[in-house]
Amino acid sequence: MTSPYPPIGDYALIGDCHGAALVSRDGSVDWCCFHRFDARPAFARLLDWSRGGYFRVAPQAPYTVTRRYWPGTMVLESRFRVDSGSLVLVDCLPMRPESDPAVAEAVHPHHQLIRWVRCEAGEVPIRFEFSPRFDFGRTIPRLEPRGEGLAVVYGGADGLVLQSDIPLTPTGLADCAGDTVLRPGDEAFLVLTYVRPHELRAERQHLSEIRRRIENTRRFWMEWAAGCTYEGPFADQVLRSALVLKALSNAPTGAIVAAPTTSLPERIGGVRNWDYRFVWLRDAAMNLYALHLVGRSSEARAYMDWLKRTTAGRVGDLQIVYGVGGERLLPEIELTWMDGYRGSRPVRIGNEASEQFQLDVYGFLLDTAWLHHKYGGTIDPIFWEFLSAAVDAVEQRWTQPDSGIWEVRGDPQHFTSSKLLAWVAVDRAVRLAKARGDDGGDARWNALRRQIRRRIETDGVDPATGSFVRAFGSDDVDASLLLIPLVRFLPPDDPRVQSTLGRIEGDLTRDGLVYRYRTDDGLPGDEGAFLICSFWLVDNLALTGNPGRAHDELVRLLGYANDLGLFAEQVDPRTGELLGNFPQAFSHVGLINAVRNLNQARHAKAPRGRGG
Repeated sequence: MTSPYPPIGDYALIGDCHGAALVSRDGSVDWCCFHRFDARPAFARLLDWSRGGYFRVAPQAPYTVTRRYWPGTMVLESRFRVDSGSLVLVDCLPMRPESDPAVAEAVHPHHQLIRWVRCEAGEVPIRFEFSPRFDFGRTIPRLEPRGEGLAVVYGGADGLVLQSDIPLTPTGLADCAGDTVLRPGDEAFLVLTYVRPHELRAERQHLSEIRRRIENTRRFWMEWAAGCTYEGPFADQVLRSALVLKALSNAPTGAIVAAPTTSLPERIGGVRNWDYRFVWLRDAAMNLYALHLVGRSSEARAYMDWLKRTTAGRVGDLQIVYGVGGERLLPEIELTWMDGYRGSRPVRIGNEASEQFQLDVYGFLLDTAWLHHKYGGTIDPIFWEFLSAAVDAVEQRWTQPDSGIWEVRGDPQHFTSSKLLAWVAVDRAVRLAKARGDDGGDARWNALRRQIRRRIETDGVDPATGSFVRAFGSDDVDASLLLIPLVRFLPPDDPRVQSTLGRIEGDLTRDGLVYRYRTDDGLPGDEGAFLICSFWLVDNLALTGNPGRAHDELVRLLGYANDLGLFAEQVDPRTGELLGNFPQAFSHVGLINAVRNLNQARHAKAPRGRGG
């Protein structure tokens, strides 16, 4: 039986720096969280085809479709062709005119979805179907017509106002539909506005105002894109990745979520389905680095402000993941009533990783602070006191086993990459202290840095192969070991780095796609290849003086993006199918960084890595 679910890569992202929606190639909004990325969705058919809810606009006759983003924007255009003609569907989450592309926090949305369809040629019968569901499909709300082409929807804590130029007919308690025929020059607008139920006002918006909102949104994105400074090879891909990062940023707080979705599976039918609508400190340094590389200092500053506010307090309370507003309580709940994408259960909201001990969090925190300083930011005395306390925490905890960078659900281990990031924490603190005029930190920090290095080089290396290993006492490799030269722990020409790279290519790589590891992690089943790790492979090839190979592997990786240049978290090397939450900020950050390292290598300038 053919699954009704489109491939993950068939979706397009639209966003307004507060919420996000995914639109399928068939013109269906199958996921939409209006006012916050981690809010309850108004449509969630992506996770349950029969219960989740959707909003579709498409021709009634068989069609072919091509898509693009308007240049330099997150405004989506889908072009449908039928035997009798063609039409264009434009989708966006509109911005208010006072939004300022130069100021990260100054993005003010209408909390609205605009769908504009117009006929280009011939005669095209079209149909829209509107089927909202609240609380992840658990609440079937009430749809109430309020005049021609106008309806309100309410139930529980959410409300919607639908305005349609196409006459609408209720088809159920919460559903409606409409049909019409468009001829050349004809157009129709469907406008969906999110409101709280007690604020419902069924007011029709004038056509001229809807057009202005689309134009304001186009202009916002184009002006933002014009502020990206990268010029060079792969400029289109770098810009698209930067736009994705911007779309995944929460303007009021400065946070950048890992992805706008939850529970898209790492293997179809499997249980590795996680909620990624949160902010990982693991990602912070890489996000900050990528933003600076494309010249977006406002977003980098806002992100750093979020990090300082969110991590404030006792260092002992530091988490690896937070909500977009800095929330710390992220209990993981299984939504048992949902089928999951293509039967991939369970569907989860919240993330239990927030309760794990991951030693690497200190390294990513200090690396982020170092990058902030490196690019001209100020480390004020209060934040420096907090960072110094983080080094003290490393001193107390670095010998303990942890859950590791990949958040394994099995027993804690002495992961080599965790000890590596403990070294990074102390190393960056020493560098920051020296930059602040403290002569490189006190003797205790320098001694601790040497002690951690000795332990890694003693217990983290396989004597038989000379390569670093996944965990102390293991002889397996792990893709996180590709970070060793990137964080400047060792130079790329070190024999142990070379041996590690060779083993990762041999043991974990298939057609340029790199798996994280191949060992038991406490969960049943397996997963796809990790795109960020695959981009790290490109980085390592560039660092080790192989720009030709690095270029070829980068081109191969770019081929796994969907038709709009979007990447998920993972790829199935057997089929090329995108897997995991989508689109994934980490993957797009990996692309930006890999292009930068490759460009430096091809111009005979040795890439320095983040610690340089």
